[in-house]
Order: sequence, then C-alpha cells, then structure tokens
Amino acid sequence: MTEAEDRKPQSDEARSAFDPEITSEFAIPRGLAVPRGGGESETTSEFAVPVGLEAPPPAPGEPEGSAFSPPSTYSTRHAPAAFTPAEGVPLVSLTKDVPWQDRMRTMLRMPVAERPAPERAAKAEEGGPAVPRVLDLTLRIGELLLAGGEGAEDVEAAMFAVCRSYGLDRCEPTVTFTLLSISYQPSLVEDPVTASRTVRRRGTDYTRLAAVYHLVDDLSDPETSFSLEEAYRRLAEIRRNRHPYPTWVLTSASGLLAGAASVLVGGDLVVFVAAAVGAMLGDRLAWLCAGRGLPEFYQFLVAAMPPAAIGIALTLAHVDVKAAAVITGGLFALLPGRALVAGVQDGLTGFYITAAARLLEVLYFFVGIVVGVLVMLYLGVQLGARLNPDAALGITERPLWQIGASMLLSLTFAVLLQQERSTVLAVTLNGGVAWSVYGAMHYAGDISPVASTAVAAGVVGLFGQLLSRYRFVSALPYTTAAIGPLLPGSATYFGLLAIAQSEVDAGLVSLSKAAALAMAIAIGVNLGSEISRLFLRIGSPEKRRAAKRTRGF
Repeated sequence: MTEAEDRKPQSDEARSAFDPEITSEFAIPRGLAVPRGGGESETTSEFAVPVGLEAPPPAPGEPEGSAFSPPSTYSTRHAPAAFTPAEGVPLVSLTKDVPWQDRMRTMLRMPVAERPAPERAAKAEEGGPAVPRVLDLTLRIGELLLAGGEGAEDVEAAMFAVCRSYGLDRCEPTVTFTLLSISYQPSLVEDPVTASRTVRRRGTDYTRLAAVYHLVDDLSDPETSFSLEEAYRRLAEIRRNRHPYPTWVLTSASGLLAGAASVLVGGDLVVFVAAAVGAMLGDRLAWLCAGRGLPEFYQFLVAAMPPAAIGIALTLAHVDVKAAAVITGGLFALLPGRALVAGVQDGLTGFYITAAARLLEVLYFFVGIVVGVLVMLYLGVQLGARLNPDAALGITERPLWQIGASMLLSLTFAVLLQQERSTVLAVTLNGGVAWSVYGAMHYAGDISPVASTAVAAGVVGLFGQLLSRYRFVSALPYTTAAIGPLLPGSATYFGLLAIAQSEVDAGLVSLSKAAALAMAIAIGVNLGSEISRLFLRIGSPEKRRAAKRTRGF
C-alpha cells in the first residue's frame, strides 16, 4: 500500500468531520455508541406509543374495528325501527275493484320511488307514448275539472290517473287556484319534461264535470285501451256539448229557489211570489252585466239589489208581509256555497294556497252581496221603511211544508248548477234528508244551529260520497245542491240590516253567526266524505297517507 492510498481515507473522514455540507448538527458524533432496539423501526411518528409505555390490552372478545363498523351495543336481532328491515320495504298493493280516485290518492301520498309500477303496458302507438301530447291531454282534463269547481286533491288525482294510464308513472302534478303544472322524469339520468296551463275562466256545468270523470274512468280501466287520438276526440266532444238547460229554465229556477227559501224561513204565498220575482230580476241584471264584461264582484252586487228593493217596497206600501223573508229568499241564490265548500276542503286536505285563494274569492263575492243589500237597505231607511233588525222571522213548525220547500230548493239549485238530469232526483232527496236532520236536531231537540248544521252537512257529504262511488263520478253534484237549504241567508240579512241602521255590534254578531254556519256546512260536508272513505271502503286495504303533524311544529 502506498503512502498516498494510506492517507486517503483519513482525509475523507477529516473532511466529513469538518465539512458542514456533508454532516449536520443532528449527526451522531464519532465514538458515541447508540443502543439499538431489536426489531424497532427508527422511523416513528407522533402517534407511535413511546418506548417504555405499556398500552392496555384490548378487552377479550372485542375485535379491533374502524369508524364504519357498528357500535358494540348494536344487535341485529334487536335493531331499532329506523333501520331498513332485512325483508325490505313492504310492497304496496292496490286492488283493481276500487275507484280510481282512491288508488290515485293513495299513490299521490307516496314518494316517487315507492309507487308501484304500472301493471300493464302503456297505451301508445309504436315507439312509446308521446310524452308532450300526454302531458297536454292531462293539463286539458285538469283545466276542465278545476274550472268546474273540483277540489285540488281530486284534480291532482285525475291528472295522475291520466298520465299513469299511458305509462308515465314518474310524474308529479301540481294544482293551484289558477295554475296547473305537471312534470315527468323518465329516469334519474334524463332531463324532466314540464308543462303548465293557466285557468283563466271558470264556469258551473256539472254535466261537463261528470263527462270528464267518465273519460278519466275509461282511461284508467285496465280492460280498455284508448289511444291519444280517441281521448282528444272525446275531450273535444265534451267541450262542444251545450248546457242541458236553456236560459229561461235557469232564470225560472233562480226564482223558484228564492221562493222556496222564503217559505223555508216562514213566508207565505205572497212572500213566495215576491222573492221569486226579485231573484229573477237580479239574475237577468247579472247576465246583462256579464255580457258587458263586468267582473263577478259587480255581478253579485247588482243581483243582490232587486230582492232587497222589492222587500223594502212592500214595507213602504204597508203590505202585511214579512220583508225579511223576501230579502232572505233572494239572498239564498247568491250565497257562494259551492266555492266555500271547495275552499274549506282544499284547506283540510293540505292545499293551503288554493284554499286561501278560494276563500278570498268567496270573501269578494260576499262583500259584493253585502254592498248591494246595504245600498238598498240604506235607501229604504232614508225613505222611512220600518225594518227591525231584532225581529225574528218567527218560523212556525211546519215540517211538511219545510221539507217540501227544502227539496224544491235543492232541485232548483241542481238545475242552476247544470247537473245531469239523472242526478237531480238523488240530490233532491239528499236535500230533504239534510233539512230533516237539521229540523229534528234544532227545532225538536233544541240543539244549537251551528251543531245542527254541521251534522246535517255531514249527512249530505256521507250520502254524496256513497252515491259518487256507486257511479264512479265526482261527489260535487250530489253535495253542492243538497246543502242549499242549510245556507245562512237569514243571519246574513239581519246582520246587514243592523249595520245599515248603525247598530254595528249587533250586525257583526249576526254576520259572525252566518260565518260560523258557513264553516259548519263546509267542514261537515268534508267530514262526511272522509268518514265514508275511512269506514266504508270497498275492497281497498290501503289508506290515504297524510302528514303526521299532531304537535304543532
């Protein structure tokens, strides 16, 4: 070994000892021996257990788990109800012999993922259903139902039934007071298709309403098959059909309705004729205003004036008649009972926006009646007419006459609503039953008029729902006209008369009574319908789902 080779390692070691680029302050000095643990890695972290610290051993039988493992207290045999059961979610089964209204209401209350799929193929031509045309047909049918006064829940059920009959089961209909919309999503990865329609004009024609229900029933029947062209053709025929009663029949019916109502509250033959003439004049004036394009508020205002004017004229002429009965009879044909029942029904079934709009419409109509009657009463008081707001009508107990008058009132009310002639007899009998129940409770049993009215309206709703189920149609033709004898005409008149004579407190009390009677009618009709759905179901094991809110939050 040469001298140069012997000095080279020493120079390298010396260079490493004094060169700062090769070593650092963390380098182990030469000559310092560091004990090394057997098998322990030199690379550690802050989560490592320090040397010399003994960690407690795990409990026996408890394996090491992770954040995703179930807790030690969890037992699959005693799993809480929040977990999905091992057997899965129970399948909803809907029998076919149940009216389509019940089946559609049940499915509308379900989430989209839980709705049962259609049991049969879609009624469509080659290439599947034309989604935009099916949605357009659905909106046209919903427009006729909503414009005819049907409740929002029933309109949604009919729209869902039409879509489902053509295989569009993933659809969501939405109904408000003037707007209809429906959205269909083919799958979770495809864009939804949405269409809407605005209801701008409303009319009362229960014959057309029943025809639309028959169309929806035929579309929902699994044993029949209607193409889109056939459905459009039938819908066009329904729209083109004329009203079943001519104009002169409707005017005569309004007069007979007012005369029957005046007899119902204690009037005689003279009162009957006076109330009939006043109501017919008001009807013709309202039609004249409608032809001139005036809003419905002014139509009600003008229609309320002739009955009040005739009653005041008889009082000024010192004719021995009950002017209160004349004016009360004329108000019966104007009180918006149909809109009131529909508004309360929408509120009770959860459609609060539609209910608020319907009740606001009722309020405007009622204000129009109030203004028309108040104008005539004020003129009568200024002319010296002696009208006593504290004088009761003095209804004598004439049960046979009153039952006959109530049936005539329901009959004429059905004609004014343009009902089918086959339903007029049933609704006439239903109105007679309603007044019989009210008279037995109020006059014979001395029960408060509000409670008696609620029970009588409940009987009307129960019978109306049963008749509609028997014929698979809407319940409105069987209930709306039957509640006519229960409308609060006399309480409304005496409240307005008291206000006209500056007795505001007494007038507000009487109007509050009228509002309570109107709400009792609406709630009673809806309760009777719900009772029939709960306890008199025909072959349907399913019940309509509702939101569980029983604590106010």
